[in-house]
Amino acid sequence: MTAPNYDPVSLKILWDRLVSITDEGVSALIRTAFSTVVREAYDLSVVLLDTDRELLAQGTQSIPSFTGSAPATLAHMLAKFPPESLAPGDVVITNDPWMGTGHTYDINVMAPVFRDGRVVAYALSITHLPDIGGQGFGSEATEIYQEGLRLPVFKLMRGGRLDQLLIDLLRVNVRVPEQVIGDVMANVACVNVLARQLNAFMDDYAVADITPLSRQIRAFSERAMRSRIGGMPDGAYPAEIIIEGVESPLTLRCVVTILGDTVSIEYTGTDACVRHGINVPFCFTNGYSIHALKCVVAAAIPNNGGVTRTISVSAPEGSILNARPPFAVAARHSVGWFLPTLIFRALAPAASEAVQADSGMINMVGFRGTHRNGRPITALHFASGGFGAADGNDGEPTLSTPSSNAAIPVEVWEAATSITMTRKALRPGSGGDGAARGGLGQEVFMRNDTGHDLVVDVMGVRTDYPAQGMLGGGAGAARKIHVNGRQIGHKGRFVLGPGETLERYEAGGGGFGNPTDRPADKVAEDRRLGLV
Repeated sequence: MTAPNYDPVSLKILWDRLVSITDEGVSALIRTAFSTVVREAYDLSVVLLDTDRELLAQGTQSIPSFTGSAPATLAHMLAKFPPESLAPGDVVITNDPWMGTGHTYDINVMAPVFRDGRVVAYALSITHLPDIGGQGFGSEATEIYQEGLRLPVFKLMRGGRLDQLLIDLLRVNVRVPEQVIGDVMANVACVNVLARQLNAFMDDYAVADITPLSRQIRAFSERAMRSRIGGMPDGAYPAEIIIEGVESPLTLRCVVTILGDTVSIEYTGTDACVRHGINVPFCFTNGYSIHALKCVVAAAIPNNGGVTRTISVSAPEGSILNARPPFAVAARHSVGWFLPTLIFRALAPAASEAVQADSGMINMVGFRGTHRNGRPITALHFASGGFGAADGNDGEPTLSTPSSNAAIPVEVWEAATSITMTRKALRPGSGGDGAARGGLGQEVFMRNDTGHDLVVDVMGVRTDYPAQGMLGGGAGAARKIHVNGRQIGHKGRFVLGPGETLERYEAGGGGFGNPTDRPADKVAEDRRLGLV
């Protein structure tokens, strides 16, 4: 039977409905999750993949880097459990950093979607677990074996029946078993919602096979990407950035090569792996590279496999952007999050109207200890720096980037942790000057009111190397982290005693363009509002 060829209007309607299915999966996930990192901070991704093993649709509130990692994760899962070995009610999981999203804290949960006895698609849900054992989430580990329980690809459920042995294994290896197991089962609920809704979609629109529709959606996206890449001047565009390591700075290098309607991104010359948990598996490098290029070329196109077809990414094995076991990788974000900045800098000569100045970036701090009610605490707190300015647009204040985590409401945070938020305010003057001003960071102060010691992991970025401006714009203010008014190091682990305070001054974004070109009315408004 010939696959239908949908007209543009029908294709858009079907495409939007598929995205809405993944959004409903996100809604189911956050409503059933136990941890604040999922329920409030949206550290998650929900996707549908077709039988070509290509990305079909992704929830709009998903973490962007998983666009590039989800198809590879599915490939690893199907290598262990080929489609013919799967049955209705099966659920496959892994948290292996090199098969999933780059560290053991992300659990990947997949369910095959069956219709009339055959697999028609795959539903995949990914969340950051509140704990996975080991040393705890931070940069202190020196090898992967210290970073917690590493799960190979296996079936959590067979024919709808839960593997209780795995649940028992998780329970005895983590600090907050109710939250961890609750979040794992929330992922299961999510993929079941996707499977049910996709079958309803196929009923509603008489779609016999989802993959031909997926191919048409992906072909549309690929054409759009190729058209926009083809409008950029050919050439090899290099860039280099120095960032905070742990014991010494690190240098990241890339060359972005535009040739016709294709782009290659190579990271040759980047520093080697280090003996701390900040190394980056290639899946994370690939994901954030694709995300950055898509932001420049075609940000409005919903994520799917077609947008990745024109992009190739490579990094030398053994470099910090292509770490292999047994290197530690838990805090891989503290290096990998700089890749959009590096790529924007490289592409500034080719697409100055589409790139932005450096951002202050999101910052997350881990807390482990005991709630004042006696229950264990393992929680992450997210706070964003300022967004980098762009051509004609001021940077937004405190906007999460390059990850899209949400801010946990103060009331929820305090109730969940008994850590009191004593201040949360914009940080005046933290945005870089420019024709367009960089976004402001924020001041986030906390007091340990648990009555117990708290173990705190800081994984700071933009502390020694603030967000730089672009095309004459000024730098944003650097991030600072204080304990009881005394500045501490940007990465590491320490104990916050009862009544002690942690003060975070989040980084500002860089400015764009010459500051003398800023309109006088905007300068006056900045002063009136106390932003500068």
